Amino acid sequence: MPLSDITARIAAAETAAGRAPGSVRLIAVSKKQPEDRITAVLDKGHRIFGENRVQEAQGRWPALKERYDGIELHLIGPLQTNKARAAMELVDAIHSVDRPKLARTIARLAQDMGTCPDIFLQVNTGEEPQKAGILPSEADDFIAECRSLELPVKGLMCIPPVEEEPSLHFALLAKIAARNDLTGLSMGMSSDFERAIAQGATHVRVGSAIFGERPPAA
Repeated sequence: MPLSDITARIAAAETAAGRAPGSVRLIAVSKKQPEDRITAVLDKGHRIFGENRVQEAQGRWPALKERYDGIELHLIGPLQTNKARAAMELVDAIHSVDRPKLARTIARLAQDMGTCPDIFLQVNTGEEPQKAGILPSEADDFIAECRSLELPVKGLMCIPPVEEEPSLHFALLAKIAARNDLTGLSMGMSSDFERAIAQGATHVRVGSAIFGERPPAA
């Protein structure tokens, strides 16, 4: 699906939800995509991209940033503490801060580096044992801890369970954010971003609907 179709659907969803035009930011999820697909989207003027893994981002984006001005890179996948510095040197936002140890590591590195990407805290809204993220019942305390560490917490992120209605999880994330005076909501992917926008999403993470399915691993 062309990028223009996705941006048109986002604009329509903003209007339907009574949201201001342009209030939702589209993160084009480029993980495991071939570079020609990424440059095609860059050539159309899009500049906000999401990667899942630090190592893949390191191998791709420094060179692309030299070729294209204004790229904004978001890490949306799991982050190991030993990769935190590399991530912080490369990305503009981390959406997957999911545990106190990682938050404390980022805070320590931010003091050392004198800078810090925007931070989104990942909430495991479905309380799935195999999925990363702080439990909803522990989210308020985690937000408070991250603020005490002087991290630039911009909002929350979630990935709903695949077999459940995502709107329920988007609404839960929005409720947690509202009671903690957080305005950023990173939620919604290719299959459900319009429902996320209806629940207040400020960042939607869309990959396959823009780039097509990822090529099979070699």
